[in-house]
Amino acid sequence: MNQLILCADDFAFSTEDSLVIAELLRSGKLNATSCMTLRPNWREDSAMLRDLNATVQIGLHLTLTEEAPIRPNGFTQGGVMPGIDPLTRMAARGQLDAGEIRREVEAQFERFEDAMGRPPAFVDGHQHSHALPGIRPIVLEITRRRAPDAWLRTCEDRVSALLGRPWRGKAIGSAYHSRGLTRAAEAVSLRCNRGFAGHYGFDGRFAEALPRFFDRAGPRHLVMCHPGAGRRPGDAIAAARRDEADVLRGVSVSDMAAQSGLAFAA
Repeated sequence: MNQLILCADDFAFSTEDSLVIAELLRSGKLNATSCMTLRPNWREDSAMLRDLNATVQIGLHLTLTEEAPIRPNGFTQGGVMPGIDPLTRMAARGQLDAGEIRREVEAQFERFEDAMGRPPAFVDGHQHSHALPGIRPIVLEITRRRAPDAWLRTCEDRVSALLGRPWRGKAIGSAYHSRGLTRAAEAVSLRCNRGFAGHYGFDGRFAEALPRFFDRAGPRHLVMCHPGAGRRPGDAIAAARRDEADVLRGVSVSDMAAQSGLAFAA
């Protein structure tokens, strides 16, 4: 059977969000989470991820946007890194300093390893920034060296699958920005997920969207989600985090997955 990886992004976005994600992991509603190790609460929050079921995958959510970096860099303004749109433009124009990107990615890996005592099971990026030109080869090289058994997130998928799920425009855009990532990963002996979903409008309709994310699944089908407490000031998707958490608490993910021919190990 095709495998479902249901991953909560943004662990350590706040301690309150981490508590919700840890609860959902322990109750079998999720089987993966990716961690923002640059957050000041990461080290303390990481204790919540110990002694989980062996099937749970803990990954690194490389963060190069909208947060304070671990290492000072030239593209930080007002103490935080830029949003994804400015970062994408800088990457496309070759305006990012490779040395600065490398130092920050290395530092986030180091913080993961220091807290967890092992490399991440997988690597992805906040707002998928890990797939941007100029950033992608650095992420691939460091992952191959520091976590050779890890897999990387790609938003690539078959066109028929992208068109058959909700929020198709955003899904196609993300797939376009990830194009070639699977091939590049395989060239350095790394793997990627095969099948990706999770885009919707953060509009209170997660219950409607969730089963659609399992449609037209790939062999190692990754679905991202963002459950949490939704209490951090300035969080643009705070209400959606609360809604997603409530929906996941009330459903049997394994049953929903099975209905779509997916095995869900949690």
